[in-house]
Amino acid sequence: MNITDVGHLSDDADSGEDKMEKGARKYEKTVWQVAEMYTEYFKRSMDLMGILPPDVTSKATEHIPSMIQMIETLASKGYTYETSEAVYFDTTKFRGYETLSGQKQGDKKSAVRTEVVEDQSKHNPADFSLWFKRVGKFADHTMHWASPWGDGFPGWHIECSAMSRQYLGDQIDIHTGGIDHIPVHHTNEIAQSEAATGKHPFVRYWVHHNMLMVEGAKMSKSLGNFFTIDDIVNKGYHPMALRLLFLQSHYRKEMNFTWSALDAAQTTYTRLVERLSRGGDYVEEMDTQFIAALGNDLDTSVALAILLRTKNSEQANRFAHVLGLRIDSTLVKPSTEIPQTVIELADKRVAAKSAKDFKLADELRIQIESKGFKVLDSKDGAYKIVHV
Repeated sequence: MNITDVGHLSDDADSGEDKMEKGARKYEKTVWQVAEMYTEYFKRSMDLMGILPPDVTSKATEHIPSMIQMIETLASKGYTYETSEAVYFDTTKFRGYETLSGQKQGDKKSAVRTEVVEDQSKHNPADFSLWFKRVGKFADHTMHWASPWGDGFPGWHIECSAMSRQYLGDQIDIHTGGIDHIPVHHTNEIAQSEAATGKHPFVRYWVHHNMLMVEGAKMSKSLGNFFTIDDIVNKGYHPMALRLLFLQSHYRKEMNFTWSALDAAQTTYTRLVERLSRGGDYVEEMDTQFIAALGNDLDTSVALAILLRTKNSEQANRFAHVLGLRIDSTLVKPSTEIPQTVIELADKRVAAKSAKDFKLADELRIQIESKGFKVLDSKDGAYKIVHV
């Protein structure tokens, strides 16, 4: 998993400002402090959601040599050109650039907003920066390194390709991300990776997640409908209830978050936890159905439905583990059923009292209480067993 702590601009077309510098001004911190703050909060959020950490979490700022080396390779193969402001990838040199997005080169526009300043020496709107020079609007950029093209910093796209290549090789099996990454970021990753390595395809399977709406609207801070995991927990919801809610939708479908839906998910999760503490019949066919659902493009909605129908606690626990649903045993309510062993001890106590063997009766009372129960006697000799 990559941590983009430099080079991700506020505009995908290389025309905005570095998000880290923008954050540093907002929080009155250094860019390094902002990077650390968001990285730690991200990790904590992922842990609360039950997402396992990757074996390698790579920071862009710690892999600059790999990026420079990859840019040099692209330059030697004729895929780049240099301006006074940056080193660009020439997208017209890469055949099939628009394959993933389906967007033709002529459809792309850049610097469409009046406040955006674009490098006038850029050849084509779709060309993207591999290395920004520390000149012009980036003359005072805090994070910068020496390179064959001058002091500067890498572009967002080259970071991901260089780091994935370093740890996973020239080709990778699965690449995830949001559907908003398709037209620019992932398209650029494919172009520079395949151009540099000469190997096709760069990615065998793309897992693109659709958007999350909130109460039917796009999530944004300006609308006041942007929520963090802390907001969810502070409202009394269990993090696993949110995960269960997400599992109800296929990742390729747009999902609409509502508080009423989270209420229902919280109830479902609590009932699931309580049911997993009890036994039930094992149904082998459900194993087959569960595996088939996940084998069908990770259809978690169907897999979850199977889990919720499963009555065998061992089987259901395995399904929950696969879906990353941690089981919080503190939510399990004490059983209202009185164990037969406790009833037998209470009957023996009644008999001991009738025989005036009060020592034995007292010993039996202690045994009953050690199991979490208490006997309430009545004047007519009857008794009632209750939880302590």
